[in-house]
Amino acid sequence: MKSHDGSERNRKELVVYDAIIVGGGPAGLQAALTLGRMHRHTLLLDSGAYRNGTVRHAHNLLTNDGRDPAEIRRRGRAEIGTYETVEIRDAAAEAVVRRDDVLSVVVDDEHLPTRAVILATGVIDDLPPIPGLTENWGDRVANCPFCHGHEFADRAVAVVNATPHAAVLSRMLEPVASEVHVVDPARVQRVDRTPDGLRLTLTEGGPLEVAGAFIAPTWHASAPFAEQLDLARGESGAVRTDAFGRTSAPGVYAVGDHAHPEHLPGPMFSLAAAIAAGQLAAVAIVQALVAE
Repeated sequence: MKSHDGSERNRKELVVYDAIIVGGGPAGLQAALTLGRMHRHTLLLDSGAYRNGTVRHAHNLLTNDGRDPAEIRRRGRAEIGTYETVEIRDAAAEAVVRRDDVLSVVVDDEHLPTRAVILATGVIDDLPPIPGLTENWGDRVANCPFCHGHEFADRAVAVVNATPHAAVLSRMLEPVASEVHVVDPARVQRVDRTPDGLRLTLTEGGPLEVAGAFIAPTWHASAPFAEQLDLARGESGAVRTDAFGRTSAPGVYAVGDHAHPEHLPGPMFSLAAAIAAGQLAAVAIVQALVAE
């Protein structure tokens, strides 16, 4: 753990951070890197829980295609560690509060005041209650064809979805897979891993053998901070922001999977988009600090 001048003692003496980033995924790490390069006193809080925690190979991210997300985070933290104004703490935020127009983040019952907060806490996927689905989530069961589709190239895949989105997902996968089977989740009794794919046991007909399966899970916020701050949200349920991550609350920014930029139809579930959002929010904070 590193404080802005390298000592634990001086971290305790720091009165107000320029920014506290809640969340140590790609969006939060990029925000910390950008703020560090501008010599802003920054605290990054990383709870150690990640939406892609079960994923072993990240894809569709330039220069990191196929790399383990844990390795991407490790490299990011190492790069940030060279900037002395950034502190990283492996701790979960308990609350984000505003009192007398002062923002603070509560960590281990300690109120840490800050001029700005970046919420990069992400979301948690709610999978259909099909036995075997959770065990294969992030590997042979995925939700993003851009991130995982190519790995099933020229083999059969299943789209386990009964919503209109199933047709769109099926069409996107047609140039990649040899066959695309659209299956109503209600027909799937269980999912079993095979040596080279998955076996879907159905309520009627024989088992369906595929290389992988795609679903469109529902999701919910992984942290309660949007409710605590009464932030405006879009129809998606994610926090409404402008292009720079500004929310409806002064000094509060949201980036990553739980942010819904106003110029987009919904949140963008993408590593590259999360990184870009983290950088833009950090830039906006620096500009706001200068304006003060």
